Amino acid sequence: MARYVLALCVILGTASLGAQNKEQGRLESCGVVMEEILGVPDNIPQELLEKAECVVVIPSMMKVAVGFGGSYGRGAMVCRSGKSFDGAWGAPAMYAIEGGSFGLQLGGEATDLVLLVMNSRGAESLLNSQVKLGGNASVAAGPKGRTAEASTDMTLRAEMLSYSRSRGLFAGVSLSGSSLRPDDDASAEVYGRKLTARRIITGQAMTVPESGQRLVDVLQKMSPSNNSTKAIQQ
Repeated sequence: MARYVLALCVILGTASLGAQNKEQGRLESCGVVMEEILGVPDNIPQELLEKAECVVVIPSMMKVAVGFGGSYGRGAMVCRSGKSFDGAWGAPAMYAIEGGSFGLQLGGEATDLVLLVMNSRGAESLLNSQVKLGGNASVAAGPKGRTAEASTDMTLRAEMLSYSRSRGLFAGVSLSGSSLRPDDDASAEVYGRKLTARRIITGQAMTVPESGQRLVDVLQKMSPSNNSTKAIQQ
């Protein structure tokens, strides 16, 4: 009898652990997606990544309607530390995206999404509340590979640049009409306590959770410093 009770406890404990790690698993997937995207030759231009102040990664975003219906996805945002977002990459906060009419552009299956937040205004808006992309935050389909130089004016104007990967294809994508918001409930599952996105992103003593280490490490490796100020001065 004791043996059966022990086995039942192990099963229940494992199920509970799985539930607790749901968002941690999602955060780990963000790191995998970012690493894979930055590992292909024709990816996000290095010069743009080096000017980005935050990065949002949404793995496996799903379309929720046919044709021009909206989509929904959950992932994470990580920003450079410091008041001017010019330090090392910090701890990630969980985010959700929903709505929009970009179904046909993304294809009919799960799509990985990456957004580069290009200035402090864009970063601050995302830390405050839900943001409507294309409304109170400008967003543009990001250039990739060697096309970045031809799109300099566009990238300077846009607060965010968006990219998608679906069926092995990687390209810029329009997200106008979508809403991006902090997912504080998901962040609570990752960190084990209630925290706002602003507290996580701007907190001085926030430790990167193990599940978010891969995401932070790949960004720190590929873009250790913010060159946006340097670029403007030049």
